[in-house]
Amino acid sequence: MLSLLGLIGALALLIGLTLRGVNLFIAAPLCALIVALTSDIAIFNGTSGQPFVSLYMAGFAGFLQAWFLMFLLGSLFGKFMEDTGAADAIAHYVIGKIGMKYAVLAVVLACALLTYGGVSVFIVAFSVYPMALSLFKDANLPRRFIPAVLAFGSVTFTMTSAGSPEIQNWIPIKYLGTSPYAAWQESLVVAIFMAGLGYMLLSWMIRRAVANGECFVARQDDPEQVQRRLPHPITGLLPLLVVLILSFTLHGALQQNALIVALLGGVLTILAINFKHFRNLSQAVNLGTTGALVAIGNTAAVVGFGAVAKGTPAFNEAVALMTSIPGNGLLGAAIAVSVIAALTGSASGGQAIALPLVAPHYLDLGVDANQLHRVVAISSGALDTLPHNGYVVTTVRAICGEKHQDAYWPLAVLTVLVPLLGVGLILGLFIWF
Repeated sequence: MLSLLGLIGALALLIGLTLRGVNLFIAAPLCALIVALTSDIAIFNGTSGQPFVSLYMAGFAGFLQAWFLMFLLGSLFGKFMEDTGAADAIAHYVIGKIGMKYAVLAVVLACALLTYGGVSVFIVAFSVYPMALSLFKDANLPRRFIPAVLAFGSVTFTMTSAGSPEIQNWIPIKYLGTSPYAAWQESLVVAIFMAGLGYMLLSWMIRRAVANGECFVARQDDPEQVQRRLPHPITGLLPLLVVLILSFTLHGALQQNALIVALLGGVLTILAINFKHFRNLSQAVNLGTTGALVAIGNTAAVVGFGAVAKGTPAFNEAVALMTSIPGNGLLGAAIAVSVIAALTGSASGGQAIALPLVAPHYLDLGVDANQLHRVVAISSGALDTLPHNGYVVTTVRAICGEKHQDAYWPLAVLTVLVPLLGVGLILGLFIWF
């Protein structure tokens, strides 16, 4: 009981501290320490099991090892797009062709295209943010909505849909023997529903904010707006297309490593075709490198908390309870994956923990593997984006430079509420139709 109270209390504290803007390098290990102390986990050395320091640093360093090169190249890619003026060129072209009314839609579609093309959701925000900032400035829209727009295009209707190359759609294949196109008809219905509803809610929230007097407010650390000749918009689109094509074509052979090749190709393409447009190449490299370190550090700090949480008796008991819910197998799997994803702050983490337990059980009960695949994928992308989620922290703070108090709630509507309704829809399609 003490372990359970400690886990719930520490998670609530971490969410509260995150919303208040407390530095995650302090908040995450502090909350993880509370979990350890209430779960009888030794701090430095123990007679049984790993101690707190080893658990936390294993999670922290493991994420750093797996993702550093992608974060570094993604940050450099975004900074180069910004420094050369390529992002501004695309923004001005889009505004000139479709008007300011559809500036938000342009950002959403850019994120969706990259996500469905195989670019990791962590990296999409790096790549599209410079263009989004220019579009929001030209359209005079409140910049606090940029994280919500980036997240909506990346982690909702594309990430967990049939055919998506994102890991959240591929983990179930290992346990269910399905394909990435499992239940594609129903998945298409849910994707259209989430995209349509989400865009309506997003447009409504932005219109309401503008009606209340909100507008774009420039900051000192924004890219300097100087009078200069911008590159042709096609020179900004070509690097994005290189990333998209390389990621999509190499994903099957290289898996996650395909993203390293794709981002490197995008960076080299910018250097090759827009070199003369760099304002300060060395400064862009320095800022891109620093931004990557801050972003991956914030995310790794939260991953370390999840690693400690997973080592507690309370977490193991919660997993056992969630994975033994009686009744309809699809509903039970949806609840189990959603809750575990919330506890770990990770969609892929929720799947990887729950599937080894629920998959054999529900398959033995006769649950259709394709239906189970799609329910697990979609439900993993709902409660995972609570305030302490690594993607949320990286996008809100490190990339967009916003405060959680300002930017998180629109993001929550689009990445928590809308996907939860999507889970309800997919369950309804499978259970009642």
